[in-house]
Amino acid sequence: MKIMFSAGEASGDLHGERLAKAIRELSPETELVGFGGERMKQAGVRLFRNFASYNVMGVWEVLMNLRRIMELLDALVEHMREERPDLLVLIDYPDFNWRLAKRAKKLGIPVFSYIPPSAWAWRKGRAKACAAVADEFVSIFPFEMKVYEEAGAKISFVGNPLVDTVKPELSAQQAREFFGISEAQRAVLLMPGSRRQEIRMLLPAMLGAAKRLLETHPDTVFFLPVADNIDVPDLEARIGEAGVPVRLVKENRYSLMFVADAAMATSGTVVMEAALLGLPCVVLYRMAKFNYLIGKLLVHVDHISLPNLLLGKRIQPELLQDEVTPERIAQEIGQLYRGEAHREQVVSELRQACERLGGPGASERVAEKILAAAKRLAKKRSEERA
Repeated sequence: MKIMFSAGEASGDLHGERLAKAIRELSPETELVGFGGERMKQAGVRLFRNFASYNVMGVWEVLMNLRRIMELLDALVEHMREERPDLLVLIDYPDFNWRLAKRAKKLGIPVFSYIPPSAWAWRKGRAKACAAVADEFVSIFPFEMKVYEEAGAKISFVGNPLVDTVKPELSAQQAREFFGISEAQRAVLLMPGSRRQEIRMLLPAMLGAAKRLLETHPDTVFFLPVADNIDVPDLEARIGEAGVPVRLVKENRYSLMFVADAAMATSGTVVMEAALLGLPCVVLYRMAKFNYLIGKLLVHVDHISLPNLLLGKRIQPELLQDEVTPERIAQEIGQLYRGEAHREQVVSELRQACERLGGPGASERVAEKILAAAKRLAKKRSEERA
C-alpha cells in the first residue's frame, strides 16, 4: 500500500512526522511519499519536494510567487500520476492542498483531509465544496466539526496530537540550570513564528517590548526558541540592531516554555503548545494592511487564539494589527509574571481549555483511520472496476 502526504509548512510537517511514525508502527510495509519537510523525511516519508522553498503567506506574497506555486502543483500532480498512491492525505495548508485534492480526484485517487480548512471561521460554504472532494476528514479541534457535519462530510474528532508530544524534556530545576535561569530571574519568550513575513511583521514590536520590560523588570531574561527552517543570521542581525539581550535556543524548547513566566507569541499552534505547558501568552497577529482588510471581510470569529476559541471566551490577551505595539505588549506581559494574581487565573483557564483536546494517542487513532480508509477505498475501486 502507498500513501502520499502533502504538508506545506512547519506545523504540518510536525503533524506529518507523527502520522508517519504511527503508520510505520501499525503497517511497516506501507510506503509513504509526498510533499513536506525534514521532520517527515526523518520519519520515513520519501519526499518529492521540500516545502521550505515555497513557504509564503498573505494575498500579495502568494500572488508574487503564484507561478512557482502553480509549477509545484503541476509537478506534484505528475508525481501522483507516476506513483499512483492508494490515498492522498492532506495536512492543513488549505489553499494549495485543496487544489491538489481536486486534481487527485480527477486521477481517481481518494483524498483524506487531516486538519481541514477553517470553514467554521470563514467561507462556510467551502465545507460543502470540500465534502464533495474528500472521502474522509479528521479534525484536531472539536469546534471544527459542526460546519462539516452540516455539509454532509464524513468527519470525526479523535483528539489532538499535541497532548502526546508537548511535554517538557527536563524537570523544572534541570531546565533552569540548562538555560542558566536563576530563581531570582524571570524568563520571557519571544515567539514570532516560522514564516519570514511573521518575523518581519512582529519581531520588531516584540524586541521593543523586551526593551521596555527591562526598564520595569530588570530581572527578566529573554529567549527566542528557533523553529526549523528559520534564517538564524537574519534573526541575529535583527536582535543585534535592537540592542536587546535575547538568546536563541534550539534544544529543549518545551522545557524552556515550561519554566518561563510568559511569552509574546504569534497566533498559531505554538500558543496551544504553550497552554499545554501552563505558559500564558500575549497573542499577536499582524499582516499587511491589504491582506488584513480582505481578511476582515471574510473571517468572522470572536477570537484568534486557540485556547480562547476552545473555551469561547478571552482567556489571554490578543493584540491585532495596530494594537501590536511595544507598549501594549509590555503592559500585557507585565500582568503575566509569576506571582501576579492575574497570571494564576489565566493558567487555571488554560488548563480547562486543554482538557477539551481529548486524551493521549490521537496520532495513532488518526493513523488507524488513514490505513482503514486506504484499504476500504482501494477495495471499493477494485469492485467498481470488476
